[in-house]
Amino acid sequence: MSVLLVLLFLSLATVNINEGCIESERQALLMFKHDVTDGANRLSSWSLHHGHGDCCQWDGVVCDNVTAHVLELHLANPRPLLDDYGSDAENEATERSKLRGKINPSLLNLTHLSYLNLSQNGLGGIPIPDFIGCIESLRHLDLSKAGFGGLVPNQLGNLSSLEYLNLRADIEDNLYVTDLQWLSGLSLIEHLDLSAVDLAQASNWLQVLNTLPFLKNLYLSGCQLPQVPPPTHRNLSSLAILDLSLNDIENSLGGSIFHGLVNMTSLRRLDLANNLFNSSIPESLYSLDSLQFLNLGSNKFRGKLSSAIGNMTSAIYLDLSDNELEGPIPITMGNLCNLKSIVFSELNLNQDVSTILAVLSGCVSNQLDKLDLSGCHLSGQLTNQLRNFKSLKELHLSGNSVSGPIPISIGELSSLRVLELDQNQLKGQLPSSIGKLTNLEILDISTNLLEGVVSETHIGNLPKLKVFQASKNSFVLRVSPDWIPPFELELLGLRSWNVGSMFPLWLHSQKHLRYLDISGSRISDSLPGWLWNFSSPFQYLNLSHNQIHGQIPGIPWAMSVDSVIDLSFNLLSGPLAQISPNVFFLDMSNNNLSGSLSPLLCYKLKETMGTVILNLGGNVLSGGIPDCWLNWQNLLVIKLSNNRLNGSIPSSMGTLQSIVSLHLQKNHLSGEIPLSLNNCTDLILLDAGENELHGSIPRWIGDSLRKLVVLSLRSNKFSGYIPDELCAIGSLQVLDLADNNLIGSIPRCVSKFRAMAKFNGSMGTAISYVIGTGTFVATIVMKGQMLEYGTNLYLVRSIDLSNNKLSGEIPVEVTSLFELQTLNLSHNLLSGTIPDRIGELRSLESVDFSVNKLSGSIPESMSYLTFLSHLNLSFNNLSGVIPSSTQLQSFDSSCYEGNQLCGLP
Repeated sequence: MSVLLVLLFLSLATVNINEGCIESERQALLMFKHDVTDGANRLSSWSLHHGHGDCCQWDGVVCDNVTAHVLELHLANPRPLLDDYGSDAENEATERSKLRGKINPSLLNLTHLSYLNLSQNGLGGIPIPDFIGCIESLRHLDLSKAGFGGLVPNQLGNLSSLEYLNLRADIEDNLYVTDLQWLSGLSLIEHLDLSAVDLAQASNWLQVLNTLPFLKNLYLSGCQLPQVPPPTHRNLSSLAILDLSLNDIENSLGGSIFHGLVNMTSLRRLDLANNLFNSSIPESLYSLDSLQFLNLGSNKFRGKLSSAIGNMTSAIYLDLSDNELEGPIPITMGNLCNLKSIVFSELNLNQDVSTILAVLSGCVSNQLDKLDLSGCHLSGQLTNQLRNFKSLKELHLSGNSVSGPIPISIGELSSLRVLELDQNQLKGQLPSSIGKLTNLEILDISTNLLEGVVSETHIGNLPKLKVFQASKNSFVLRVSPDWIPPFELELLGLRSWNVGSMFPLWLHSQKHLRYLDISGSRISDSLPGWLWNFSSPFQYLNLSHNQIHGQIPGIPWAMSVDSVIDLSFNLLSGPLAQISPNVFFLDMSNNNLSGSLSPLLCYKLKETMGTVILNLGGNVLSGGIPDCWLNWQNLLVIKLSNNRLNGSIPSSMGTLQSIVSLHLQKNHLSGEIPLSLNNCTDLILLDAGENELHGSIPRWIGDSLRKLVVLSLRSNKFSGYIPDELCAIGSLQVLDLADNNLIGSIPRCVSKFRAMAKFNGSMGTAISYVIGTGTFVATIVMKGQMLEYGTNLYLVRSIDLSNNKLSGEIPVEVTSLFELQTLNLSHNLLSGTIPDRIGELRSLESVDFSVNKLSGSIPESMSYLTFLSHLNLSFNNLSGVIPSSTQLQSFDSSCYEGNQLCGLP
């Protein structure tokens, strides 16, 4: 009894009876609070006012029930980190909830602290404080994604009682370690997570880890692990979890890893995804009968799937996706009765889908939650075997060649949350049984051959539906005018449907729509005002290829960052509207929009616009191009072609130093090309053709615009010589200076057009990105026709200098441009002979030398041009016999008239 009294007296001596917790520890916590910024008032209870003095009652603080010492601090951000689908408001709330600032050393006064969690906060790139290594009572330390950066302090190695350490970072934090020797001081460590911490310089990582006898959970994902030889004796047999994903591990290190796995008899989870393994999967891996989770996705494993996979009887999660593995799926997989998830996407299974369902229809189908066989070269039809998979929550069969109808039995999968059947060859109507899938959240049946009516019977009883993607089918939407759906969609794709002539009124009820594609859906209505009043701003809106008329309302400031708006190919009229600075992609081309560019370009001269793609081509816009480009610095593509714009090109366009594609053709622009455009050194396409520009072709184009792939100045009033400086543009694939008043000779330096001489099959990342947006289209005259090239532009090589006053001979250097497909020098004053070696241009498809003063004979080598499909040599002074070849004799005689030629045709 006396001992208990002494203990009670000692505890009361250090605890304020009225306030509960120890005074020195309360002050330590208040000092901690003082040094952090708490935007969401998470620490509002940390106060001495209004009866809050007992720090053991403060949020996130756990004390000992007897001594009142602070034992634990739970200060992780309570709001989850969101993915790309989180709304702007949700993302802002998460950011606001992060503790920021610095960590006060007062935590050292918490001498009994065993648990510290500061994860998912925003501590601003500061290094992890050294003093944390002096809190020797710590057994659990979680600083994951807390915003720390720089070198991890060696002092953490002093925490000899530590059992749990999580330093998982974000890549942008730049958290790194140069020497992991300090880890050997954590002899009791069981859980270690250094994911995304840069260990590229820590060549002793494997050697040090080998000294930790109690290590059970090891996460080293995305650590840039150096390839090091394995230690002679491996001591990691206690591991239950091993995550080495995202490390570019090659076979040299990988082989020793697989060899060491044999002794890891307790291993339950193995993640080697996103590395560079390019061998077959070792058979020994399948003998780990305790393994429950195996992820080998996104490597280069090759060979056939082994029947030994059936030995993994404990397997719950199996991911072999995105490898070079081949099918078929072994029959032994039917033995894996505990499987809940199979992810085999992007494998070359080359198998009938019904055969796979038959293999898995036994005990596997009873447990299976997820089956992902997308992009696996599957064929055949879906059958009623589907009804065996009653537990299935996710079915992914995208990107295969599955045909036939969607079976009625799909409606029996009542647990299904995700159904992705897009990009197949499914036919027939959508079964009404789809309406029984009341748990469905994502339904994607886009890009198939489906047809028929879709009504409330199909989608009217799917209350949880968030994503409905059914574009590129031939459906007809038929719902009652006053229908209000039970769901709240975030993504809706009905491209190429027949939704009726009016905007579907039920869309008005979908307040959280972020993605809407109803392009090509036969709408002939005006834009409704409610389209812009959704509570969640649009991320993607595509209303193109309809017959929508009327004016465009001002697009509101509430658009999501990097949003896409496509209103092209409609009947919209009236002036241009003001847009949100958040719009990334804006396409209003091919309408009847009129008036000036100023309402769009100049209304907020002090606001930085985020627009990267701007397409206003194919309207009836008039007036000058305004001098308002300073706040449009993010633009990569500008399309103002095929309008009625006049005046000169403003010099402020030269401030657009990021621009890669400038389309000004088919307007009434005059004056000279401004010198300021020489600042646009990333330009890949410059098309100012079919205007009234004059002056000489600037020499600086060749000096400054060295990345040009397409240069078109055709049908203007340019005069003077073709500058030799243009030859410095080695990347040039299309040169079109036709229909001007150019004089002098063709530069002999054309042999420097490297891209016309040698095919490289690539146009660089910048142009590939822009082409991917669908807005990069080059208009090129080929074989006498004006054609458009987009994704296939990399294949085109063309020179058109026709309809000028060029004189002299055709330079023999032209014959070194071996990839040239089109060569048009017609309607000039060229003399001399056709170069003898022209037959070496084996890629030529079109040659036009007509209406010149060429003499001599047609070179015999022209008979080698087997791809030639367009030829015109008429109205020159050519003589002699037309060489004999299938190609040359197949052309009409008009191709040769106006000469002194003989022979067929």
